[in-house]
Amino acid sequence: MKAMMPVAGRPFLDYGLSVLADAGFARAVLVIGPEQHDVREHYRAHPPERIELSYAMQAEPRGTADAVLAAEPTIERDAFVVLNGDNYYPREPLETLRTSAGPCVVLYDRAALVERGTIPADRIAAYALATIDGDGNLASVEEKPAAASDDRRAVSMNAWRFDARIFDACRRIPPSPRGELELPRAVEYAIRHLGLKMRASIVRQPVLDLSRRADVAVVADRLRGVEPRP
Repeated sequence: MKAMMPVAGRPFLDYGLSVLADAGFARAVLVIGPEQHDVREHYRAHPPERIELSYAMQAEPRGTADAVLAAEPTIERDAFVVLNGDNYYPREPLETLRTSAGPCVVLYDRAALVERGTIPADRIAAYALATIDGDGNLASVEEKPAAASDDRRAVSMNAWRFDARIFDACRRIPPSPRGELELPRAVEYAIRHLGLKMRASIVRQPVLDLSRRADVAVVADRLRGVEPRP
């Protein structure tokens, strides 16, 4: 599991759980595969003090929407947040998600991600892009967009707050050409067919990404001096 890669002697996930606690969250559900025993073993040996952990099993890695469905039995259906385990988000956007009055998404300014974050521009170019309507709600999300260096749309880093309608949407969408159930497609389905209104907020802050082993050094440098307290 990428989120368990060590950063300054601690699993990267420790940092993510710590900033969740800083943002006021009291509980987190980790979606793991059947072979990822190291996650349970680590937190059994080092139980978090500020955030309660539960686990959901995703039998096969069939995409982000499938991961949400795997967590359905273990979460509060009417209000919950979905994040990437291999990203380190700033505290303030997490607080926005926690305190929102309803479904919302935190989007990121592409230039700020490149200039202030750790993710190379060519990798960000492949991330989902969001369109916001005139009322400030999410209108659409384009997963794996075609290269467009001058695209001004905000970037989705999978920072969502949902209600129970997303589960229905995740069940109704077809697999992508890659054979995955993709969460952005489920979000679009919920907007178009289930009446979902998702408030969109754009921030100019970095996100630290540890999706590759080569990211460890630069992420460790950015987290130097941070003592995780999950």
